[in-house]
Amino acid sequence: MSVDVGERLRNVRKAKGVSQRELAKRVGVTNSTISLIEQNRVSPSVASLKKVLDGIPMTLSEFFTLDVEPNEDHYFYLQDQQPNIGQGNLDFFLVGADHQNRNITLLREVYEPGSDTGGDMISHEGEECGVVVEGQVEVTIGDAVKVLSEGEGYYFNTNQPHRFRNLTDKKATIISASTPVTF
Repeated sequence: MSVDVGERLRNVRKAKGVSQRELAKRVGVTNSTISLIEQNRVSPSVASLKKVLDGIPMTLSEFFTLDVEPNEDHYFYLQDQQPNIGQGNLDFFLVGADHQNRNITLLREVYEPGSDTGGDMISHEGEECGVVVEGQVEVTIGDAVKVLSEGEGYYFNTNQPHRFRNLTDKKATIISASTPVTF
């Protein structure tokens, strides 16, 4: 299950009564950039999409779970019940998307060789932690950079700029949790 980011962005932008030009102005990009995203001719990084959604304003979580019906009685999530909220060659599978009052984001993050959360570092309020369960991932938190391998983890305050990259030629997978809800 994956989301058509371009179509969803266009629908959300129009529903909020924001023109492409106005949204571009709010986030400091050209209106052609917004147009290219909406046409799915450009696949924004997670950091870039967050920046665009901040201009609406809308969280990544709200954006990716717009069509998910709340279900408090759902406890188990098979693979096909975890929406893929990633972009490009990043797959972020969200566990519990239909849980109405989620206080935590739990992701299975799959990084294809050479994938990256984006050139711009991400920062937001909260905390994040995770463990690499397959491959290797370079994690940057502020000025600290470390390549983590299988079984190694991280924990940090997310107001520190951060970025994740797979610099290898093999797939890497992280299981991560963050709070408050970011996706």
